[in-house]
Amino acid sequence: MSYLMMDLLGTEASELELSQLQHPMVGGLILFSRNYQDRQQLCKLIDSVREVAPNILIAVDHEGGRVQRFRQDFTAIPAMGDILPAAQGNIALASEWCVELGYLMAIELLSCDIDLSFAPVLDVNGISEVIGRRAFSQDPAEVTKLADRFIEGMNQAGMAAVGKHFPGHGSVQADSHVAKPVDSRTKAEIEALDMQPFKTLMAQSRLQGVMPAHVIYDQVDPNPAGFSEYWLQTVLRQQLAFDGVIFSDDLGMKGAGVVGGYQQRAQAALNAGCNMILLCNDSQGICELLNEFTWPEPVPENMAARLCSDKAQTATALANEQRWLDAKKLAETIQALKV
Repeated sequence: MSYLMMDLLGTEASELELSQLQHPMVGGLILFSRNYQDRQQLCKLIDSVREVAPNILIAVDHEGGRVQRFRQDFTAIPAMGDILPAAQGNIALASEWCVELGYLMAIELLSCDIDLSFAPVLDVNGISEVIGRRAFSQDPAEVTKLADRFIEGMNQAGMAAVGKHFPGHGSVQADSHVAKPVDSRTKAEIEALDMQPFKTLMAQSRLQGVMPAHVIYDQVDPNPAGFSEYWLQTVLRQQLAFDGVIFSDDLGMKGAGVVGGYQQRAQAALNAGCNMILLCNDSQGICELLNEFTWPEPVPENMAARLCSDKAQTATALANEQRWLDAKKLAETIQALKV
């Protein structure tokens, strides 16, 4: 089992980074806008990574809307919250669109040998400063329906789905990237609203991975969800019977700081039940974890490897160029209808 997903500083991997990617505890790489100039450069970068770490899981946050890391040479995916309004509230039409947009998002990444986009967002659009129109809807039933169809499109292209941010980030205002959000609702209130998309989609085996929120639900547990054995073991694994991969959110985010330094954060996330921890935007922190942290003994199965893309399915999907072109036109149409 490889436990760490790291990032890179620029558009080429340095000798140090190529060495780090071969560390036995590194199993994943997450890409950002700073790693991208154009499609040709991106493919060259990924080839250099695959040369030293052929089985590494390569991921990116490429949801659509304002969270889309690659722009030039990629189609602008609409924000998920713009889809239903563009369909004038017609949930059946929006559902059809979601299949094609999920396919479009996935196939354009897979064509560059990127395995995974951390998507879809399953939060409700409530009071959150960081979620907003990243969410499909304010209604958890609509979130569930549209996310299910978006996942279907992703799967048709050969990409797994990772739902975020469990058990729901939409109903707490503060942004966990820069603050330490606390949600003081009861578990019953959280279950009745925010958890519904996660609960339903997990029951239908639609999610291969999940990412918990750096939010403290203080009426339930004193720790942020991603560092909570209660949320990850009792709720996710036992009550919801989720058997996929649990990713931590970025350990460099402000919301993770309540746990301590990077080694304390890594230990807490792993103890709570995360299968892979993310550390981004801090190269010194990555060096600290790789050189100083005492990692758990590897287990026989690398769970994260389950989420590597289906190369054969992707090759078949890529052969259908007309579907890709039609999906591109759909994305452009929805952008033009944005209200």
